[in-house]
Amino acid sequence: MSKNNSAQRATFSGRLGYVLTTAGSAVGLGNIWRFPYLAAKYGGGVFLLVYLILVLTFGYTLIISETSIGRMTRKSPIGAFRHFGSGASFKFGGWINAVIPIIIGPYYCVIGGWVIRYLAGYAAGGVQALAGDNFFSDFIANGASVEFWFLVFAICTVVVIFFGVQKGVEKVSKVMMPALVVLAVIVAIYSVTRPGALAGVKYFLIPDMKHFSWMTVVSALGQMFYSLSCAMGILITYGSYMEKDVSIEKSTSEVELFDTGIAILAGLMIIPAVFAFSGDKAAENLQAGPSLMFITMPKIFGSMGFGTVIGIVFFLLVFFAALTSAVSLAETSASTFEDELHMSRKQATALVTVIYIGLGTLSSLGFNVLSGVTILGMDFLDFFDFLSNSVMMPIAAIAICILVLRSVTIDGITAEVTLGGAPFKRKKIYAFILKYLSIFFLAVILGSSVLNVFGVIHM
Repeated sequence: MSKNNSAQRATFSGRLGYVLTTAGSAVGLGNIWRFPYLAAKYGGGVFLLVYLILVLTFGYTLIISETSIGRMTRKSPIGAFRHFGSGASFKFGGWINAVIPIIIGPYYCVIGGWVIRYLAGYAAGGVQALAGDNFFSDFIANGASVEFWFLVFAICTVVVIFFGVQKGVEKVSKVMMPALVVLAVIVAIYSVTRPGALAGVKYFLIPDMKHFSWMTVVSALGQMFYSLSCAMGILITYGSYMEKDVSIEKSTSEVELFDTGIAILAGLMIIPAVFAFSGDKAAENLQAGPSLMFITMPKIFGSMGFGTVIGIVFFLLVFFAALTSAVSLAETSASTFEDELHMSRKQATALVTVIYIGLGTLSSLGFNVLSGVTILGMDFLDFFDFLSNSVMMPIAAIAICILVLRSVTIDGITAEVTLGGAPFKRKKIYAFILKYLSIFFLAVILGSSVLNVFGVIHM
């Protein structure tokens, strides 16, 4: 612990702790399954090129803004916004950033429970059973089973945050993130060296402009936004734990590199494998969307000579990615409860646990016991995902951009970034994106996502 603004607040041990923890937050299920199928659907190499450009410009701008706000205020989202004003707009901006992780965390733990179930299945040698046509549908139709595995994952998450920032969140990230990279490299090497995989590598890495469309940009923008943990209150909270002598820009660049590197490795794990083991059905299987990880990939593992081993390694790295992201969501909520409700870490963790069990149970039972209950035609998990990712996150990011432009100011961000002579090499890019493009891009994400759900457009 160290003193900041006359009050004790936990801090990361240094730049490495911040980078690995923030990268752990960014590297999650969105990188492992969402990125590969979006890349496959929207142009392969050209999608990857657009995504990289957006990460280095728009993504960079959001990370710099949120991290700087967190460090200069030493508060979680609600307190950070309140630091600059007490009006209704400041309250709204703070609360929407704080509520998002409370909504996402519980259903994220449900999906994390699915990951543990598959990992346990491969560890037990059930590679062929997991590859069965009805395994996944039968699994999520069993309310007791889904609830059990959800609770296992949720307990893993809250145990980590109970131990605090350095002993819990940072310590777990320092172990899991390097392990995740090693496992990802192993699976990627195995995947790209299979007969027939080269066609998948070529499709994924070499841009072909004939596959480019406006939806390539919109989808890459949405994925970048989702992948980097922007507008969830996480970066504000983690910024508040960052010491003043740590370079914000250098740390941001390392997080960009880590997150994008894992996304590319995920593409190399999945897309070449689908080309190699699906033959003429490769294009069809890559369009499987969210089911790619739990239905298509197990079928591929079932056709491999070392399917059990690869299945274990694959779902172990997915577990690491899911847990580090789930921990960041839970930590942000716990930090908010500590700041705003003046709770101890133990009390905040207990409240997070109660909320997770309540909302998470709705999501886990939404495919079985509560399958007859829908909101806007969606089960609970899909609705919570739509509400948080498609509606609230773009609005929260717009609130952050407006806060910087009107209250914090670009000069204020610059002063925080350059403390102690630290660099701000992309300041011109930052200022241009923030002033002229950020709110427009965010409005595009918001509008296209909502219109897609209501069937006006198809993404």
